[in-house]
Order: sequence, then structure tokens, then C-alpha cells
Amino acid sequence: MKFITLVFIAFALSSLALTKTMVSAEIVKATCAVEDLQVCKSAVTTESPPSMECCAKLKEEQSCICDYLKDPSVSQYITAAKRVLAACDIPLPSC
Repeated sequence: MKFITLVFIAFALSSLALTKTMVSAEIVKATCAVEDLQVCKSAVTTESPPSMECCAKLKEEQSCICDYLKDPSVSQYITAAKRVLAACDIPLPSC
């Protein structure tokens, strides 16, 4: 009986951990907004190199890059965005 109780507790704890991880991933995903990248606007719209703040923001938002690249409002800046990612030493994800 004790063994079954321990198995049940272990299962319950692992389920809670998995649920928490899935909720955390959804929260991170939900916060992806291209407007958060305003610090990179000049680097994308001109030929100027990205600032340190831009690169830091891109690294912080790295999990959102695919979403940003699929955003229709960004489509005209894809080439420039790839240049900025390369300048910040951020690998282009395969989306």
C-alpha cells in the first residue's frame, strides 16, 4: 500500500511540474510583441549597425524571432532583420 501511495505522489508531483512548465511556456509565448523591438528600428530601417541595447533585446526575445519574422507588418524588413540578427551574432532560427 505504501508503494502505491509513493507512486501516486510521484505521479502527481511530476504532473504539476509538467503543467507549470507548459503554462510558463505559454506566458512567454504570449508576451511576444514586435513593438517590443522599437530599440532596433533604426538598425532595421537604415544601414546603421544595431546598438548594444538592440542586440540585448533580440537575445532576450530570441524565442519570439520566428513569430516576428512571420508577422505581416515585418515582411518588408526580412532582409534587414536577418542582417541585424547576424550583426548581433544571433543565429537565424529555422521556423
